[in-house]
Amino acid sequence: MAEHHPTLARRTVLAGGLVVPLMPRLAAAAPRALAFAVFRNGTRIGEHRVSFTGDGAALTAATDAVMTVRLGPVPVFRYHHKALETRSAGVLATLETSTVTNGRTEHVVAERIGAGVRIDGPSGRVTLGADVNPLTHWNPQVLAGPLFNPQTGRIMQVRTTRVSPTHWTIRGETEIDDTYDALGAWQSLKGKLTDGSVVEYRRI
Repeated sequence: MAEHHPTLARRTVLAGGLVVPLMPRLAAAAPRALAFAVFRNGTRIGEHRVSFTGDGAALTAATDAVMTVRLGPVPVFRYHHKALETRSAGVLATLETSTVTNGRTEHVVAERIGAGVRIDGPSGRVTLGADVNPLTHWNPQVLAGPLFNPQTGRIMQVRTTRVSPTHWTIRGETEIDDTYDALGAWQSLKGKLTDGSVVEYRRI
């Protein structure tokens, strides 16, 4: 999520965790697509969709998020984020994202290499630990470990807490609550932007 304008890609989210295979039950049991209407202070501003192919052994998640904030009839903020994430046996294999914010484009490419994850982003190249994952929200199991921002490629400085079997909080650089159903399928998101506005994701 973001900055002075009502940007929904605020720049950053770190928590400790173990290297474990993450096998989201979503692959076998939940819908093959998730769709959310996005609201800012109660006004609908766009949609966020995730579609899945494959299974727990080789899963691909494709994300497409489009948002526009208007001041009256005039667009003051435009945002389009696309991501393609692949996981092998539940572990992050690759991630490629493209984000256009008010005409400014950012690209991130992440790839597992040996005992780490190499990330090329707007700030250059970095290699992070093998247990790192992008904060793409759809997979609650990644919230137990360190996270990087899929828009910028930077490690996120946050703490994550599982407050109930279906509710996670993310606090620090960003303030987000994610909820999931009993099978681990993403159900909602609520976050606070730096300008004090509130963003909500509601399933459609």
